[in-house]
Amino acid sequence: MFDLMIVTPEKKVYEGQVYSIKAPGEEGSFQILSHHASMIISLRKGEMIIEDPNHEKITFKVTGGFLEVSHNKVSVLADSIEE
Repeated sequence: MFDLMIVTPEKKVYEGQVYSIKAPGEEGSFQILSHHASMIISLRKGEMIIEDPNHEKITFKVTGGFLEVSHNKVSVLADSIEE
């Protein structure tokens, strides 16, 4: 598992530990798992799917933004999110 925080300019949307996150990158969709290499990637409009500690999937619709992976933590800075 790893720590995930999803924020928009208006509010914090999600914070907690997760097993995985699938996100729509500018160059195609990708998945992040525990201990992923550090990176920063821009997001395009699409669905972001996280798998929480109970192995339930939570879907957010993101309109764009950035995702950063560093030291087993993922931060999503989204333009806006539709739940």
